Amino acid sequence: MASSDHARTEAAILRANAAFYRAFSQGDHVSMGELWALQAPVTCFHPLAPVLVGRRAVLASWRDILREAPPFELRCDRPMVHVFDGMAIVTCYEGNADHPAHLAATNVFVLEGGHWRMVHHQAGPLSEPVPRSVPPSAVN
Repeated sequence: MASSDHARTEAAILRANAAFYRAFSQGDHVSMGELWALQAPVTCFHPLAPVLVGRRAVLASWRDILREAPPFELRCDRPMVHVFDGMAIVTCYEGNADHPAHLAATNVFVLEGGHWRMVHHQAGPLSEPVPRSVPPSAVN
């Protein structure tokens, strides 16, 4: 893949990843459902919970979690994208407000119908919080 194609692909994956965190933060289970794959198998591990297998179970869990908008915005710190043939893995840290990140997350996407769709989300607690990274635009 040419470097410009790779950069465009990574940007599209990061947009899909950001849409996941936006849907969560806004309590928008409809948008959350639109992010998940329609054809590929899906799974999800919420923090400290057993694995959920299948689109129906995963989306039911998000409907339950997002009945109301969370009282905080969940942010994705330090996302790293790894792209393979039609698949991408995004690893990051999750935190809220100005607090250090307290969860590590893995989000897996597949290219389905020309869109990057989520097929797996896993988040779990960190042994030690990770300080919030400062966006490059905030650095003098």
